[in-house]
Amino acid sequence: MTDKPVVLFVCIHNAGRSLAARVLLDHYAQGRIDVRSAGSEPGNQLNPSVVALLEERGLDPSKEFPKPLTDELAKEADVIVTMGCGDTCPVYPGKRYVDWELDDPAGQPIEVVRPVVDEIDQRVRALMVELIGTETP
Repeated sequence: MTDKPVVLFVCIHNAGRSLAARVLLDHYAQGRIDVRSAGSEPGNQLNPSVVALLEERGLDPSKEFPKPLTDELAKEADVIVTMGCGDTCPVYPGKRYVDWELDDPAGQPIEVVRPVVDEIDQRVRALMVELIGTETP
């Protein structure tokens, strides 16, 4: 049992939006939140524009890869944040769901993806403050 909240970010491919959210929140939370991500239909590779934007911010997404959404991941989460997976994301009773409507960065150039990652950045910071009451350790 842990006192840390568990956040699960879910999108379709787990290659762009949920990847960015996981890496950003994990960076900001500095171990104070257990951050996970998954996809309802995991892709084959990470979105290169999202990877480039995270690296531009000094973050290292190199250990990330698209992961499938499992019952175990969902059941362990305190908060499940969905990002555009619609009906392909199963619903787990008793879980807190937050849906973030964000443009899909799949196949988009970096200049189109940048505002999506910026929006995710703002939202993960707000979620962190809500969950642990502070933005800095």
